[in-house]
Amino acid sequence: MRPPAPTAPPADSRGTRAALLFALTAERLSVFYAHGQWPTAAQGTSLVADWLGRSGRSLPLADRRHLSDLSDQFARQIAGSLSREAGLQTAHEMMEALDPRYDSDLARTLMAECTKLLDAA
Repeated sequence: MRPPAPTAPPADSRGTRAALLFALTAERLSVFYAHGQWPTAAQGTSLVADWLGRSGRSLPLADRRHLSDLSDQFARQIAGSLSREAGLQTAHEMMEALDPRYDSDLARTLMAECTKLLDAA
């Protein structure tokens, strides 16, 4: 008999929101460095809904928009403070860190910053 699958934390928990902000920021940076364009606020809002929907969770539209806006600000701040090469490396590191088995000091630092951004908002 298999043990029951762990349940995901609620979508509106602080940890889930921080993880969503981190993932959305990573996605925005990846798109920016790959295509030279920033994803729109609507695209960010839809991505959050898609990601949560995979686990049967959801957030109200206003909350998804807020996460999208915060991720846009954070991604632009990161890109504006780094050289292109360092930005590419940071985006790559963040995307790798979406796998919970991947350990990274940079990802932990950026996740802590995501939590601070949420707390300040």
